[in-house]
Amino acid sequence: MTDYARHEHHDFLGGAARALHDVPLQQALARLTTVLVSGNRRGFATLPESSQLRDHAKRIKEHTLAHLDQYLEELEASVQQVGGQVHWAADAEEARQLVLQLARQTNSRRVVKSKSMTSEEIHLNPALEAAGLEVVETDFGEFIIQLAGERPSHLVAPAVHHTRESIGQVLSKHVGHQLPDDPQVLAKTGRRLLREKFAHADMGISGANFAVAETGTIVLITNEGNGRLTTACPRVHVAIMGIEKVIPRWRDLPVFLKLLGRAATGQTLSVYTTILTGPRQPGEHDGPEEFHLILLDNGRSRVLATPFRESLQCIRCGACLNACPVYRRIGGHAYGGVYSGPIGSILTPLYDSVADNPHLPHASSLCGACQAACPVKINIPHMLIGLRELQHHGREQKRQQGSQRLERWAYWLSCQVLARPWLYRLALRIARRVLGIGAVEGWLRSLPGPGASWTAVRDFPVPAPRSFRERWHELPP
Repeated sequence: MTDYARHEHHDFLGGAARALHDVPLQQALARLTTVLVSGNRRGFATLPESSQLRDHAKRIKEHTLAHLDQYLEELEASVQQVGGQVHWAADAEEARQLVLQLARQTNSRRVVKSKSMTSEEIHLNPALEAAGLEVVETDFGEFIIQLAGERPSHLVAPAVHHTRESIGQVLSKHVGHQLPDDPQVLAKTGRRLLREKFAHADMGISGANFAVAETGTIVLITNEGNGRLTTACPRVHVAIMGIEKVIPRWRDLPVFLKLLGRAATGQTLSVYTTILTGPRQPGEHDGPEEFHLILLDNGRSRVLATPFRESLQCIRCGACLNACPVYRRIGGHAYGGVYSGPIGSILTPLYDSVADNPHLPHASSLCGACQAACPVKINIPHMLIGLRELQHHGREQKRQQGSQRLERWAYWLSCQVLARPWLYRLALRIARRVLGIGAVEGWLRSLPGPGASWTAVRDFPVPAPRSFRERWHELPP
């Protein structure tokens, strides 16, 4: 079968360079991420003891991951007890085949999809379309990027890279006549187009923000009503969920509901919190005749046994993307994988390949803004450093002997300088004199050697005429 799992590209540096010169993208990123960051701060400011609640959510996640096999088996039993069916997928290919098999068994030809990063992860749409099925994304942002032939660039706002002008162009091309770039007109057009799809759909596919092992309940959190129409109108509902999304008990759910909306958009609670337990029961007027839950591994159990287990605590709120100075400049597509931003710089190498994504662990200033914004306080900077260490060890094994000698000599020299204060002070004086040559108004336009990568995109400040120690000694006692 076609390899749908290939990334758009692994050239992070090239993608980042293109993004930095994309003026409309820069405007869109600045506008939306600023709004989301300020909303995040306001949301948590109005939540009493929010730090303690985040600690509690983290403990729930830690406990669940430590007993993941137990809670997944409990979830399976609970779903079956309420009339649903559970399927296990070891990887993306198996998950795609399961959905295709269910479509054939239920004679489903028209599919509507609610927003789901997990379905993006397994590249589901191309597989369904190749099999002759009609697939329509019903989240408005996802619908736009489907029409544009793109992929999501944000966990929560998939079309964050689009402006209303570009959205108007995409929709105009689809409907065959020019639409104004008025948000209300565009929204009404999208609603009209999608309502017809809901009415005739055979299968609805969704993700799952959470699944409660105790009751067999899946929870969808959205700001549009498409999630409910996707799961209630078609005959068949298929939910695709990463195995890390399970939570143990019903009473754990409010903890995460209080955090997710605030972390994602600053809302006290998302507009739609849809709670689904099994297929339609006797006496109920809506809901699917069949409910299928696909539990996706796709590398998660492998990560579970590594020092990067903490990454599986992610609840896909996008807060780390909004806070990250790197993401806010380059957007999501530059990262190459389905998941972008700080958490994507961890998940993509872990799920895909560390060797094939060499720049992602370095796509961070390690400023800690991502960890501060994360509702479950994932130590993202620590894991990025861990991935860099893995890369270093891997390169050491492949490096030629001559390069090894050069690098060892450089480390030896720096150790000698840092271990001797007099030599350190001498090196600083020499550096000030050398770097001062060719400076223009206190800035260097170009540096030699490895420093050229820095000055290729920004100027380098000339060191101050006097060091902090020198100025300190001049102060009166």
